[in-house]
Amino acid sequence: MNKKNLRHRLSQPRTIIIALLTSLIVVAACKSNNFYSAPKVSAFRGGKLPAPPGMVYVPSGTILYKGSLDSGDVGKNVSLSAFFIDETEVTNKQYRQFVNWVADSVAITDYLNDDQYFLDIAGEDGQRRINWKRVKRVSPIWRSNDPAIQEQLAPMLAMKGSRRTLNPEAVKYRFSYLKSNGRTETEYVTDTVAVMPTEDIWSEDFPNAQLASMDANYFTHESFDYYPVVGVTWKQARGYTDWRGKELMANIMKNSYLNGYHLTFSLPTEAQWQYAAEGKLDPRDTISGTRLTIDGKEGKKKLAVNYKQGEGTYSQDGSTFTVPAKSYTPNAFGIYNMAGNVAEWTLDAYSPSAIAFVNDLNPVLLYDANESDSDALKRKVVRGGSWKDNGEQLNSETRNYVVDYEPHSYIGFRCVMSAVEMPTQQVKTRKY
Repeated sequence: MNKKNLRHRLSQPRTIIIALLTSLIVVAACKSNNFYSAPKVSAFRGGKLPAPPGMVYVPSGTILYKGSLDSGDVGKNVSLSAFFIDETEVTNKQYRQFVNWVADSVAITDYLNDDQYFLDIAGEDGQRRINWKRVKRVSPIWRSNDPAIQEQLAPMLAMKGSRRTLNPEAVKYRFSYLKSNGRTETEYVTDTVAVMPTEDIWSEDFPNAQLASMDANYFTHESFDYYPVVGVTWKQARGYTDWRGKELMANIMKNSYLNGYHLTFSLPTEAQWQYAAEGKLDPRDTISGTRLTIDGKEGKKKLAVNYKQGEGTYSQDGSTFTVPAKSYTPNAFGIYNMAGNVAEWTLDAYSPSAIAFVNDLNPVLLYDANESDSDALKRKVVRGGSWKDNGEQLNSETRNYVVDYEPHSYIGFRCVMSAVEMPTQQVKTRKY
């Protein structure tokens, strides 16, 4: 071995020692600056994330997702991340607020054009913004008894008997959304939807039945304020969720847990709806998915949902038609009437084989049909059964569909909003 190689080998330990010392100094410096080591993970101590008004928090979990109730359909497990969901179906009172907001917007911008109802500063797009604080003092403007205002608003008003109401074709809501064609291609589009529900839907659904009183009063009379809204199409329900999401943003910004997050607001996906309805985190839990009765005194069973018990037997559950949205007992997540009362629109397009190709994480089947498409492409999933259905339809796994432009007296909806995943005990940092 020559001297040059010997000097090189003798110098290696010294080089290694110097390198190690340098590394330790860098690590120590990084730790002192909180750069090198991440903070320890602690479990969320709150149990439930504080929810926006009228909603409840549903933690992440798993369901057994089936395409049908056929005994040969074994289904597959799918997981849902956490979300918020309305504790009740959207009520007549809530939906009327939407209708009045849209009607007043149309009245102010298209007919009155009165400076007192606008802010002094225009928006980023150059359009004038409505001063809703001023409007709410006299809202709803479209109901004003001022003859001059009535004359200006005549094109958007109609008479139903002796009652002044809105012309459905004049009161429309414009909103933008990400349109899906069922594949990977998507595009942002702007759509316009008439917002008035079909008030005489009761007589339309049940011909040769005396339901004129329901037609005249159900949506408008205050005695039905807290009953679920019906006569609303899937498209109208989607328009409402867009408006409701924007209205809730002010409250969300006041929530210390949610402030700063960008959270989506929509109809529940079919899987979200089933998970919320079953009220359990794991499909192996023994908690019953849908309970039609509960134990009462002296061993007697009491009905726990609103549905048709037999041929012509509508009233044994406490009401012939719908019941108030907070009737009966909420499920384990704190949600009311996921079974019965009214069936509910979901976000998903209907396919009998959807289970074969949806993802096993937050599954959803999206398809936004064009007006020219066939009805088969306009079918949307409806879940939960209703006041006019028998008990078999109330199973949390039962899937039905209705085309997106059809309203019914037995279909309503509720809203969901994405939630922030909070660390649970499973991910807590532990010592080995």
